[in-house]
Amino acid sequence: MPDDNALNGAAITIRQKTLRNSVHCSGIGLHSGATVAMSIHPAPENAGIRFHRTDLAGKNASVAASWRNVVDAQLCTALQNEAGVMVATVEHAMAALYGCGIDNADIEVSAGELPIMDGSAWPFVFLIECAGIREQAAPRRAIGIAKRVEVGDSHRWAALSPAEDFSVSVAVDYGDCAIARQRYDGRVSEENFKGELARARTYGFLTDAEQLRAAGLARGASLDNAIVVEGERVLNRGGLRYANELARHKALDAIGDLYLAGAPIVGAFEGLRSGHKLYHRLLAALFADDAAWRWTTQTPALPADIVVMVPGAADPVQGRLSA
Repeated sequence: MPDDNALNGAAITIRQKTLRNSVHCSGIGLHSGATVAMSIHPAPENAGIRFHRTDLAGKNASVAASWRNVVDAQLCTALQNEAGVMVATVEHAMAALYGCGIDNADIEVSAGELPIMDGSAWPFVFLIECAGIREQAAPRRAIGIAKRVEVGDSHRWAALSPAEDFSVSVAVDYGDCAIARQRYDGRVSEENFKGELARARTYGFLTDAEQLRAAGLARGASLDNAIVVEGERVLNRGGLRYANELARHKALDAIGDLYLAGAPIVGAFEGLRSGHKLYHRLLAALFADDAAWRWTTQTPALPADIVVMVPGAADPVQGRLSA
């Protein structure tokens, strides 16, 4: 059973959220190069995030956004249901849903890959904000990290540790140029996700372009939807949006992939030279150990100068309520 974080016998909880209205967009698939139509719709309480392939008929065209449905894919996160139906490149939309506090949504796509848009999560954040956000009656549950879980090796690894909120610390180091050695550290809230991470774009190296296309990848990639690095130069007009944009995008990817846990995580994430496969292995390792996590009911973190009147309490409560 979830643990309610109570204060003087009363609990202040965050409620689940969905979209107020449906919203639509279209774009190019990063790896397929195909034009994709996408719609995000409101969903009932406790439904979670679900993807639906509109180009396929029947009940098997739906894929739940769950770590259990992750299948091996290069350079993106792909989900597949028991019938073999796949939806790929879901990580940026998942990060946007987390960043906007959306628990329940139905996402329709007209192909097997989501549109890449500008390579960041910001277009999806914009769409969600245009649709509006509606609070639902059910409380929002979170996954509290009870002990450190780590996967990888000395060269590249990813870990989750106990903490009072959700934070991300990532380092990228490709070794061959200074611009590809970056770091990002920060607490992740809805506000700083939108301000610090949502606009960070996916990236690649010009030296890898021919090899990727030969492998059937990055067919839709361009300077409009990805940062392209050549040596010490960024080829995009205007350069980087942030000095450490590569690391910020790596943090964005981690947030999107970790949201496949099925609920927000309350814990500290750390990654060194990490990527999608390590994030998926980390979730599998976390849920393989019942002692490593627990359900909790998420409660709002309030500024220290906020005074809260709690029903049944003799005096007002002043200070911070943590998850």
